[in-house]
Amino acid sequence: MARGEWGYQGRGKWGCSYKRTTLIVCLINIVVALFVLRSLYASLYIYSDPYSRPVVNYTPDQIRMMEESIQIRRAAEPLELLKLVKKLEKELSSEVMISELPQHLKQSIADEVVQRLKTLGARANISEQREAVERWRMEKLNQTKQLTPERDNAVSTISREEADMLVRALESNWAVVSEEIGLWIPPEAINKEHDDKPEGEEEEEDILPGRPVPAECHAELHTDYGGAAVRWGLTFHKESAADCCQACLDQAKHAKPGERKCNIWVYCPSEGGCYSPDIYQHRNQECWLKFAEKPKVNFKDKYSESYRNSHPTAPLIVPWVSGVVSA
Repeated sequence: MARGEWGYQGRGKWGCSYKRTTLIVCLINIVVALFVLRSLYASLYIYSDPYSRPVVNYTPDQIRMMEESIQIRRAAEPLELLKLVKKLEKELSSEVMISELPQHLKQSIADEVVQRLKTLGARANISEQREAVERWRMEKLNQTKQLTPERDNAVSTISREEADMLVRALESNWAVVSEEIGLWIPPEAINKEHDDKPEGEEEEEDILPGRPVPAECHAELHTDYGGAAVRWGLTFHKESAADCCQACLDQAKHAKPGERKCNIWVYCPSEGGCYSPDIYQHRNQECWLKFAEKPKVNFKDKYSESYRNSHPTAPLIVPWVSGVVSA
């Protein structure tokens, strides 16, 4: 009986101790699991916003110093240099755009401008020439803008891409285009004359030396006509303008078949010689015999102020006398 009781009590104590141990181990595992979960959650929270930065609070003195630094940096910026750089970039972009114009478009523009100027005649002044070119530019611009991709290729001789380039060139870069095609029309100079002569004193008339010039010579004082030289004036001198005109008439009368007939005479009546923009020194009594299908005046009455600014040796008054005769 005693052995049986001891065995029963021994098994009861051992079984109670086993359950307690198991419970303690489970509690420890739960605590460890909670700790691990908390650590994982904390790590996820920390790395969930990698771009977050700690907030720094600056003192009023630090803020004032930063504002002063910004103002000093702005004041030190080279504003004029930046403006010049932007202007240069704009000019370079314009020149690049013009240089991209196809050569046949540039040639077409030049031909059309020349044809428009020819319709004005030889005696058109600078203002009329500038107005004619400006009218052509606006007409060409409107005509080019009306081109659409749907239009038949037989109607439009240029592609849509070339039309867009031409519109930009005519609209905002006309000065560059004019220079590119060799078009230059000098600005019109308005010269105010001051009459310093006393009242009642008449203005002296220009008197040509030598015998009177016949009416058929159509002499024009202070006038220089252009044309192809039939007789070289540097080596051909006459005593008077009338003699120069007669030489022109005689040359036209006795010209050989196929030879140019003189229809323009240009004479230097000034004793000090006559100014010309070429490299030669033109002396008194020079007689130039010329030919031109459509005679055109080079200079008339006075050299413009803009011309004299670019040619400092040019006088105020055109010294030549010229005439157009019937060949």
